[in-house]
Amino acid sequence: MELIAFIGNDKETWGQVTGLINRGNWDKIILVKTKTAKSYPTPKSAESIIIDSSKSLIDIKKDLMNKLKGKFSEFDACLSIASGNGKEHMALISALLSLPVGIRLVVFTKKGIEFI
Repeated sequence: MELIAFIGNDKETWGQVTGLINRGNWDKIILVKTKTAKSYPTPKSAESIIIDSSKSLIDIKKDLMNKLKGKFSEFDACLSIASGNGKEHMALISALLSLPVGIRLVVFTKKGIEFI
């Protein structure tokens, strides 16, 4: 299974994504980061995609579609949107569904990785 996770400016949520990366058995990891979240450490096993959150939602979606096209080998991917804001989440979800890639929301809890 492939993991795509959004990394926003809200550093307090980065641990949630780190838990998913470290505890999951992922075939591929794609981290979508804002420009200001570049400092989030990218594991060697992950690919980073940087977006400009100051753009409009539609422009972010188009940018993501171009950068994500052809990156998925399966019909669906696990998606973490624990970090980031609504505009960023909407752009990412819309881009994935437009590619088309199905999504399964995933979260890291005290029980481990859970699908919601």
